[in-house]
Amino acid sequence: MEYKEIIKKSKPEMDKAITYFDRELGKIHTGRASASIVEDLVVDCFGQKMPLKQLAMISVPEPRLIVIQPWDKSYFEGIQHAISQSQLGLAPVVDQNVIRISMPDLTSEYRQNLVKVVSRAQEEARQAIRRLRDQIWSEVQKKEREGEVREDDKFKAKDELQELVDEYGKKIEESGERKKKEISL
Repeated sequence: MEYKEIIKKSKPEMDKAITYFDRELGKIHTGRASASIVEDLVVDCFGQKMPLKQLAMISVPEPRLIVIQPWDKSYFEGIQHAISQSQLGLAPVVDQNVIRISMPDLTSEYRQNLVKVVSRAQEEARQAIRRLRDQIWSEVQKKEREGEVREDDKFKAKDELQELVDEYGKKIEESGERKKKEISL
């Protein structure tokens, strides 16, 4: 096995880490409404736990309003409870056949807390990438000991792996800074 194959094999895992990070950033509300804020909330419905997006249509008709239209009226109570119990700080209001959520204004203190949450998420994503790097490096070293990878190639692999980690680190940094800027507006 060539070292390039080992590194190539790690890219989808790093992409998953970036995708997860971006999804987590999408859940952090910045005063603007977005379906991603609530779509993955777990709703206890008839003894089963299901994501909200499987129980209702979620729309954003205005910049500061989320409208949730459950597929069945029996879902209302579970959805309302899930939103109220989440740590999103949102207050659902039942209005006939829909649940409305008005996005609250962000105080400066709350904005600072959100920036800290983004920074924490950035660090967790960086750690995930570093763990993947360590796993791949261990695999390359193992293959070198087994004679499947030459020693020169091992050091080339280390350099290429670090370039890949730096590339993904830059993506994490850019996404995080974009979200922090959005929060500060």
